[in-house]
Amino acid sequence: MLTTLNEILPQARKEKRAVAAFNVANYECALAVIRAAEGERLPVIMQLFQRMFRSEKGGDLAGTLLRLAHRCSMPVVLQLDHGAEAWQIREALAAGMSSVMLDGSMKPYEENVSLTSYAVRTAHMVGASCEGEIGHVAMGDDNALTSVEDAVRFYSDTKVDALAISVGTVHGFYKAAPKIDVARCRAIAEALGGVPLVLHGGSGTPPADIVALIENGISKINIATEFMDTFLKSTQRNLEALSGGFKAVDLFNDPVVDDCAAYAAKLLRFFARK
Repeated sequence: MLTTLNEILPQARKEKRAVAAFNVANYECALAVIRAAEGERLPVIMQLFQRMFRSEKGGDLAGTLLRLAHRCSMPVVLQLDHGAEAWQIREALAAGMSSVMLDGSMKPYEENVSLTSYAVRTAHMVGASCEGEIGHVAMGDDNALTSVEDAVRFYSDTKVDALAISVGTVHGFYKAAPKIDVARCRAIAEALGGVPLVLHGGSGTPPADIVALIENGISKINIATEFMDTFLKSTQRNLEALSGGFKAVDLFNDPVVDDCAAYAAKLLRFFARK
C-alpha cells in the first residue's frame, strides 16, 4: 500500500527502530524490495535518485513503482532522493511519488531553508511528505557535521517531516573506518523531540554504530551503494556461470532478484531490531 513518511516514521522513532530506504534504478531491484517487505511483514521505502528525473527514466520507473506499491500488502513510501531543484520536486510529485527530499545542504543556509520550505509546501498540498537535510553527508568531499543549534533552527524554519543529519557517515563505500558521532545524534534527537531523523550513507556503516544511532533517534536509513553492488555482483556471477551461453533475460534475472531480495530482507530485519 502506498503511504508517506508521516505514517511510518514517527512510530518507528517511538519504538526505537528504523525503516530501510533502498535506492532502486530498475524493475528487478524494485521487485526485490517489495518481495523482501512482504516476506518480512515490514514497511519499506523505495527511492529514485534525482538524476533519473533528468530524463524519461524517472517518470517511467515511478509508474512501475506505483504499481508495485499498490499491490504490496505492507506500507511502501516512494521518495525522490536528493532533489536539488524545485522542478524536480514538481516532476516527482506529478509522477506519483508519495514523498520527496530536498537536499540544499551544500547551499547557504537561507537558500536551503527557502528551497526546502517550498518542497514542504508543495508536497503537503498533494498529501505527500518531505525530508530535508542540514549539515552535509560527504561523497568525495568533506563532511559538515550537523550541530544541535542548526538542526533546531532548520526544523523550526522548514517544518520538514523528517530531517537528515550528518554524524560521520559518507555516501558510497568508506575509504577508512568511520568515526560515528552517536553523542551528536543523541543531542539532536533530544533537542527535536519526536522528529524522525534520517541517516544517509548507511552502506558499510558498522552494525554496532547503526544500533546505537537507532537507539538515539534515527528512524530512516538510506541504503544505495551496497544494494546496487549486490545487484551488480549477482549479475556478474550469473553471467560468468553462463560461460558465453544464452539465457532469456527474464529467466537470467530471477536469481539476481532473489539475491537482492535476500539482502534487503536482512537489512529490514536488522533495522527493525527483529
